[in-house]
Amino acid sequence: MGTTTVGIQGASAEEPEVTSKVFLALRVPVDPMRAFDVFTQQISQWWQPDPLFQLTAQGDGRLAFEPGPGGRLVTQLPNGECFEIGRVSVWEPGQRLVFAWRHASFAADQSTEVEVCFEAVGGETRVSIEHRGWDSIPQRHAARHGFPEHVTLQRVADWWRRSLMRLQH
Repeated sequence: MGTTTVGIQGASAEEPEVTSKVFLALRVPVDPMRAFDVFTQQISQWWQPDPLFQLTAQGDGRLAFEPGPGGRLVTQLPNGECFEIGRVSVWEPGQRLVFAWRHASFAADQSTEVEVCFEAVGGETRVSIEHRGWDSIPQRHAARHGFPEHVTLQRVADWWRRSLMRLQH
């Protein structure tokens, strides 16, 4: 198995084009196409719900991607409701995936964005995730739990790391 890399970057007044983001990378022992398929088609198997970052008040439910640009990442809740987490903007099997990410408590105009890249490295695939746009979520928003920005980003990074560790197996 490969190693995991984690980085956190916060926005600052000096760098207005920089967004608050989390970056993680790990290697999985499969080719990029298989890694992409597992990430997208089996998300409900590797996804790790976290009480700190529940998608809805009813929990995370069962996640699934609708393939292709314009497809959705949705979760089916135990009560039968379906919640749209975000729309897919880039769907390049075996290479790249970009989708919007939002909690149910976000306002209609609030979301973050996740970019996932799949890169062949020898007989493995480096899966890198950048979850950006956290600076668009107000500091007092419930999704931040009152944490300062750097703590929010660290908690998001920890959550992604725990979830992606299951992707390695």
